[in-house]
Amino acid sequence: MKTRGTIRLATRGSTLALRQADLVVEALEARGYEVDLVTVETTGDQIRDELIHRLGKTGAFVRELDERVLAEEVDGAIHSMKDMPTEQPSDLVTAVVPERGRPGDVLVTPDGSTLEELPEGATVGTSSLRRRAQLLAARPDLSVEPVRGNVDTRLEKLLASTMDERLAERREAAADRRASAGDGYKPDYSDDEEDEPLTVDEWVESLSSLERGALERETETNLDALVLAEAGLDRSGLAEEVDYERLPTADFVPAPGQGALAVTALDGELARDLRGALDHPRTRVETTAERTVLATLGGGCIAPIGVYAVLQGEYVHTSVQVYDADGEASVVASRDLPVERYAETAREFAHSLESRGAGELIAAAREDGDVPDEPEGK
Repeated sequence: MKTRGTIRLATRGSTLALRQADLVVEALEARGYEVDLVTVETTGDQIRDELIHRLGKTGAFVRELDERVLAEEVDGAIHSMKDMPTEQPSDLVTAVVPERGRPGDVLVTPDGSTLEELPEGATVGTSSLRRRAQLLAARPDLSVEPVRGNVDTRLEKLLASTMDERLAERREAAADRRASAGDGYKPDYSDDEEDEPLTVDEWVESLSSLERGALERETETNLDALVLAEAGLDRSGLAEEVDYERLPTADFVPAPGQGALAVTALDGELARDLRGALDHPRTRVETTAERTVLATLGGGCIAPIGVYAVLQGEYVHTSVQVYDADGEASVVASRDLPVERYAETAREFAHSLESRGAGELIAAAREDGDVPDEPEGK
């Protein structure tokens, strides 16, 4: 039963963005709100074949939603925090930061291989400059290739060559059986000889939608692995359909805000009400520390930067990695920030990183005109 009024929240229209928006809607409805979702196609969604770091606009997946809020066409907008610029209009606030999902990255492979087990020269897909640098720092022999799209699209690209091989093997086996057994023999069998025989078409029909999509997809590059955010994989509902390895956050420091959602709104009574209803204090502290470091470094949309904060008692343990594009040069450090003044000390931490060379790496990235990360809400 509605007890607290109806609010209109903007969201992007991708499958994952809608799933994430539903998490916010369900939580608000459980607290007495009635919510109408308004789907907005952003510039980033429209430029489907262009790499994220060539979009040429900070927050290409965010700003157009917030413009609807500023124009009072909607009451708020739901974002993946990782995609949000660190600078906001003065009358716009981050009203809600719900409890964070898993913040780290995962390595997805067709056969369950770990990063160490990938063969020399293996091809790994990601459109994130941060992930690219981290992969090359760990395995300089890898070939890291750009891949873009929704989570299911990226997974289909990864599985495409494997599924093609499986189909070819079945067709070849069916032809061999036909040739050896003569007329009347079924062209293919299931993997269990005691099961009823399957034709190739029946085998295709038995596949998951992800596997069928991979079979139908043509790709220019055969991928051995894919790196993406675990939160996105989990929220997409596809985590149980693929094999993956969690990459340690100590070595693969996530992007600031990764795994967290945010609701922006105009500064005012509604924003305060929403914060009281749904905000998760621990997540807000951790992500604020991360984004404060990012904002102070000034590399939000132009450099491979990882920042990850964990609230531990009286301190916010904060880890930072700043890389060059090839993972060859880096500034890596961790610091315990006193929780009572974590924002102030996060800025001090960032300034110390600048003096150690992080500023030079960011300046070099700025000259290249690159942006670090694919959007989490794809």
